[in-house]
Amino acid sequence: MIDTHAHLDMCADPPAAVLERAVAAGVPRVVTVGSGAAGARRACEIAECSQGVACAVGIHPHDAGRATPDELAQLRELLAHPRVVAVGETGLDHFRDYAPRDEQAEAFAAQVELAAEAGKPLVVHSRAADGATLAALGEASPETPVVLHCVSSLPLVEEAVERGYFCSFAGNVTYPKALELRQAATLVPAERILAETDAPYLAPQPVRGQKNEPAFVVHVLAALAEARGESPAELERQIDVNAARLFNFE
Repeated sequence: MIDTHAHLDMCADPPAAVLERAVAAGVPRVVTVGSGAAGARRACEIAECSQGVACAVGIHPHDAGRATPDELAQLRELLAHPRVVAVGETGLDHFRDYAPRDEQAEAFAAQVELAAEAGKPLVVHSRAADGATLAALGEASPETPVVLHCVSSLPLVEEAVERGYFCSFAGNVTYPKALELRQAATLVPAERILAETDAPYLAPQPVRGQKNEPAFVVHVLAALAEARGESPAELERQIDVNAARLFNFE
């Protein structure tokens, strides 16, 4: 099993301890995400020291107000790192608005270009910004694979399916009130579905209240399999195939 999106540098325990528990739970592979130049370097360092760990590097929309041309240039250099498999997470967050929307859009557009330039997938954060996100992604190269990370909008998933995007579900799909999100999971073609934790955030229902970590992606898998009427083992195999194809894993 793979956790396709976690923030190992933000987890409660050191990455080595977190990864040891993940392997024991049957999760030997993790994509860790670093935001900003400093976070991206930390993600690369973790990946270098940890078997089964790859990383994505980008500027989170919350941090877009602090992004500089130099930081983007540093990210461009890091994209050549052999463990970097994607650009992101980037995108738009009109729910928190921690950064001005025009600066979020500017940083997003720049990273759309970076992904095309590097020939790597684009990992997208979108919250309360469906229309703006889809409009921005309309400018992306058709050759750039797009991952909607931690999807939480049924309309966004419906359009993503039409466009052939990957849809990645996190711990919130397990919550009792997340009926619409589980419905969204049934719409995603088998070859486009992914599972993640977004650790240390959004701990799944069986461990809610704890700090999330990659080992807990098994709970996300179970909720997705139940919603889709599939066996967990079958869905696990499919997600592993999808992630390997998307991130060019060996």
